[in-house]
Amino acid sequence: MQKTKNNINLIWFRNDLRTIDNAVLFEAQKNCDQLIGVYCFDPRQFSNNKFGFKKTEKFRAKFLIESVTDLRYQLETLNIDLLVFHQKPEDVIQQVCKTYNVSNIFLQLEWTQEEVDVENAVKSQLQNISWHSTYNQFLYHHEDINFDISKTPQVFTVFRKRLEKYVDIRPELNISKFSEGNRIENNTKIPSLEILGFEDFEIHPHSAFPFKGGETNAINRLEDYFFNTKKLGFYKKTRNGLVGKDYSSKFSPWLANGSISARTIYWQVKHFEKEYFKNQSTYWLIFELIWRDYFKYISLKHGNQIFKQEGILKKGYEWKTDEDKIDNWIHGETHSDFVNANMVELKETGWMSNRGRQNVASYFAKELELDWRLGAAYFESLLIDYDVHSNYGNWMYVAGVGNDPRDRKFNVQLQAERYDTNRKFRKLWLQPSLF
Repeated sequence: MQKTKNNINLIWFRNDLRTIDNAVLFEAQKNCDQLIGVYCFDPRQFSNNKFGFKKTEKFRAKFLIESVTDLRYQLETLNIDLLVFHQKPEDVIQQVCKTYNVSNIFLQLEWTQEEVDVENAVKSQLQNISWHSTYNQFLYHHEDINFDISKTPQVFTVFRKRLEKYVDIRPELNISKFSEGNRIENNTKIPSLEILGFEDFEIHPHSAFPFKGGETNAINRLEDYFFNTKKLGFYKKTRNGLVGKDYSSKFSPWLANGSISARTIYWQVKHFEKEYFKNQSTYWLIFELIWRDYFKYISLKHGNQIFKQEGILKKGYEWKTDEDKIDNWIHGETHSDFVNANMVELKETGWMSNRGRQNVASYFAKELELDWRLGAAYFESLLIDYDVHSNYGNWMYVAGVGNDPRDRKFNVQLQAERYDTNRKFRKLWLQPSLF
């Protein structure tokens, strides 16, 4: 039976699927009589984009289902219910607000166009409801950075040096538990892969990312990588690896959908340094978190320009859209066996190493001279750890229309000889019967 209360807050979860260090949840729990959560599996996210790729393929869809399932469980431990729908947000949130007499909606602030359009569609249907958007994705809080967002440095090294010695990282936010009286009747169901349009599948036995989604699994991975195995202490030496789950932290999928925060990782690195040791590897993991922030601030600064062919540098290259070359790249049938092995890995697992991504993207844009946005759209579809800012930022960077003033081209053969000297990676994906 619906309870009648005075001040009802609703959290609209999007890419912030956690309870630990969640600024939206922290703000939403203040000064309310009741708190409810909602998540929408938006059907548009599982349809084809303008380049012909499904926006979200089966790998990220499965990881998302696991993440929302864990979020619901974690919220229940705080006596907060999560209503889950397989509908467009503008078709369902209005009704939720009406049913529960919602006064305030809290959500993570997003600024890329698709997210803004959906948010505006929801807002247009609601009256007498206050909206509270909170930046919730950064390592360096936007109020603490020592430059205007419009003045975000164009070169990463300048960005990093402006921040890392002068701006403190804020502490994690602690979330309170509600009384059992906060609970509501919740009959909503989390959709299955089949309902989202996919057949269920098992993780590939050679996958370098054999993990499941959700905050619980993110924290377990952190505990294992940092404190159980102390692999963090070797991160800088192994981060360019290609085979196995431990050559890198593998935090990016959980960071991408917000199952863990960058601040949580940062403070756990600091805890590790205090308890065990501090070296180049512990610093380098933080260094990579700063790269993540960088692409988010670049996206904030340049807006929709990150999606345009000429990129933020507004360079007018002659790009091609040769379908045969694109298909060969996708299916691992190019003239480079190193590119092919990485593309087969992506197709079979939804994962690719950072070293692989740089090489296949450079090959796509610089060797095949194909429109880099097609490659970015394919990555968006397949990658478990797709993050709009990092994905398009990195593709612009490699294509020569982003933040790299040198406009480099990777020599994929030399890269293969350096990072896959014994051909173990190429044999794994191009001759799997040998393993």
